[in-house]
Amino acid sequence: MKAELESLVEKMISGGIYFEEAVKEFEKQFIYQTVARHSNNLSKAAVVLGIHRNTLTKRLQEYEGVKTPAPVSNGKRRQVAPRRKTRLPVVER
Repeated sequence: MKAELESLVEKMISGGIYFEEAVKEFEKQFIYQTVARHSNNLSKAAVVLGIHRNTLTKRLQEYEGVKTPAPVSNGKRRQVAPRRKTRLPVVER
């Protein structure tokens, strides 16, 4: 496996692929293959990868060029109940 990796690295360097691009592509392929191996079960794949499921979802969305949508506001403010002032009990010594 080491010889295969060395050969691949040599091809990448010769092809003008920069380190950052190589690392991103490796991560992408590693994640895709792990997800596929676990039948697209993101929870199981995240455990194997050692990352949180939400992080895995975020990375997959980044690879697909999908941005997480911003929360939609309907212009109405949420009603919040007024806070009650609570008194601490008096402790006698």
